[in-house]
Amino acid sequence: MTRLLVECTHVFQHPKVNSGIQRVVRNVINQLPERVDGVECIPVVMLNGKLYRVLKLGALNIPFYDGLMTFGGRLGRLAHRFWQMHQRLHNRSNSRVIKRLLHVAYRVTAVSCFSIPLRLIEGINQYQLPKRCSPLQHQAGDQLVLLDSSWHSDFFPFAEQLKREGVGIVSVIYDLIPLTHPQFYDTRLVQVFTEWFNWITQIADGYVAISATVRDQVHDEVLRRLGPDKTGRLWFDYFHLGSELDLSEVSAAVEPRLARLFKTQDPVFLMVSTIEPRKNHDYLLDAFERAWASGSSARLCIAGRIGWKCDALLARVRNHAELNKRLFMFNDLSDTSLEHAYSHASALVFPSWVEGFGLPLVEAMQRGLPAMGSDIPIFREIGGEFMAYFDLEEPQSLADLVTEFERTGQFPAVRNVADWQWIGWREASAQLAERTLRNLQEPAVPERQHANCP
Repeated sequence: MTRLLVECTHVFQHPKVNSGIQRVVRNVINQLPERVDGVECIPVVMLNGKLYRVLKLGALNIPFYDGLMTFGGRLGRLAHRFWQMHQRLHNRSNSRVIKRLLHVAYRVTAVSCFSIPLRLIEGINQYQLPKRCSPLQHQAGDQLVLLDSSWHSDFFPFAEQLKREGVGIVSVIYDLIPLTHPQFYDTRLVQVFTEWFNWITQIADGYVAISATVRDQVHDEVLRRLGPDKTGRLWFDYFHLGSELDLSEVSAAVEPRLARLFKTQDPVFLMVSTIEPRKNHDYLLDAFERAWASGSSARLCIAGRIGWKCDALLARVRNHAELNKRLFMFNDLSDTSLEHAYSHASALVFPSWVEGFGLPLVEAMQRGLPAMGSDIPIFREIGGEFMAYFDLEEPQSLADLVTEFERTGQFPAVRNVADWQWIGWREASAQLAERTLRNLQEPAVPERQHANCP
């Protein structure tokens, strides 16, 4: 083994996106140690069948260039999806004639619609690319850690080539929710994720999840697919995420409407997440409507970008009688404004049906903000006795927690959040590298117990 190559292609191509996985990738890469146990750690991207060392992960802030790269990234993903569709049709057909026709149709379409435009973009890109990355030659024994959301990417054939040439493949898994709970996603995303996971189970030598809960789920799913013999030759581990909001600026202005929301004596409960079905905002509204009906003056602040399958929820919020009175929604907060919300709220509420980690919990609790969460295994792993839990089958259980906290001023958790500790992004990045290297030297057997600390 020579080097640890930590991949961040999607974030490199879309540096201004700041949702969950993008935040993780950016922070891990920016805090990546130069060496661990004498092994060099290198952030890399895979572009157009080539490997590059990352020099600057962030955007160059040149509007035309940044826009062109965004378009190029989308076109590249579309080309990859077209290739996947061709592969499915090709594999399903038993006719040599049909296979030949499919191949010709694929080649004509790929060249005219994808190859030529992408080559033009690549030509323009050559003038700016050296400012952000430099070519890197892989070596046998290198370990490629697929940290980014690689199901969006078009580098599958190149990764397979690297593997054939002696490069190990390690997959970072954030969750398996599109497989285990497909009802929460659009059909296309489920299909893309499923095809990616089918691919990764055939190519990966090891897996690093972002929690012990997900690690166990990945092990069980791989075991189901590959059987005990093949699974026994793989390794499974996890690392925990950090908590700093790296884009927060002390000198930046807080969203005025948000600042006014917290200038009150009434408690403010904060929900931070993308607006999408598995986050369970309807349950949240049901619970707070019950609390308000019983006389609560608590305010509910929902913060998060608009995602998918949420039209009915958005209509419910926009037509709600308490909107901008005791109910508030913000869909485009900066890290500075989010930091202000974490610092001034009374508690975080997080009613997700299922999570791979729950980054807002760590972000909140690390700042001393107590958290109420759904009683699911991953929240128990992260929050332990420092969180308050409610029953997802009964909104009244959350309403009772809210009103009791409002009445007594005592947060209903066994232990005080002030005594809770967590790692930062520097430690998280080092943990990923160290545990990956440890398993490459001596694979670990998954342990079934969960810790309440990193």
